Amino acid sequence: MSKEVRFGATLPQIKRSWEEARETALCFDRLGFDSVWVCDHLYGVPNPSLPIFEAWTLLTGIAAITERVELGTLVTPPFFRAPAVMARQLATLDHISGGRTIAGLGGGWFELEFTANGLAFPELRERLRALEEATTIMKRMWSEEKTSFEGTHFSVVDAACEPKPVRPIPVLIGGGGERVLMGIAARHADIWNNMAVFQPQLGAKVEALRRRCDELDRDFDTLEVSQQCVVVIGANEREARSQLDKAQKIYGGHMGAGLEEHGIWGSPEQVIEGIERHRALGCTSFVIEFFGRDTREPATLFAETVIPAFRT
Repeated sequence: MSKEVRFGATLPQIKRSWEEARETALCFDRLGFDSVWVCDHLYGVPNPSLPIFEAWTLLTGIAAITERVELGTLVTPPFFRAPAVMARQLATLDHISGGRTIAGLGGGWFELEFTANGLAFPELRERLRALEEATTIMKRMWSEEKTSFEGTHFSVVDAACEPKPVRPIPVLIGGGGERVLMGIAARHADIWNNMAVFQPQLGAKVEALRRRCDELDRDFDTLEVSQQCVVVIGANEREARSQLDKAQKIYGGHMGAGLEEHGIWGSPEQVIEGIERHRALGCTSFVIEFFGRDTREPATLFAETVIPAFRT
């Protein structure tokens, strides 16, 4: 395959300190990761009592202290923020970062964090309609002098976003819906991200996305395929196996579904093989949650032993 493989890593965010997030981001920046990511939740999913940093505020702080990593969310749903306001937020972040923002967008799923905070949470089809409306508004505001749009959920009249982003902000659409969501991705996204829970179905999901692109006359090869995943890496298989058993208990079905059979784990050589399996299915980008209390340790091993295998 000709596409370069890109590696992103998630930052400490839930029940962690700013100092931990800061030092981890600086470490990932130095190690050569392509991007850093946070989740956009108002509660520490799945436990609402867990403290969590607000996503885009955290990324703004990270943008100011890092030099090269791109910055994004997995993923921001509609109704958390008015799209016209969010367009300005991300444009500002793009200036602070020098053009390193990725707009990670999705439909949202954790009902309690919406309803408890006075936010709308309609049924899924309407959330996806709102997602497409919000994406349309933001993309137009980043390129047009003034934007007017009237939708079912969001409308703007002569909305302006100045200054414009440093670069056209890449849009990531995340989720596993094979009809409506992937249609939105085929129309609007630069990147489609497969959620960790659907990692075992990556091949089928990629083929569904390819069909949506064909239906909409979109060149599939212009859309980057990304996988959200847990990576368990050890100096050898035995060490990694010990960590894998712990990871499966902690993550359960949300992030750990099919982790042993379909995930990426093992010695550096086994991790490289796991990445190659995903690459053969069309995936060229990874958003990695490293397993460990201090994720800088496995990330360092990964950067030293795995990333070089995918750099020319």
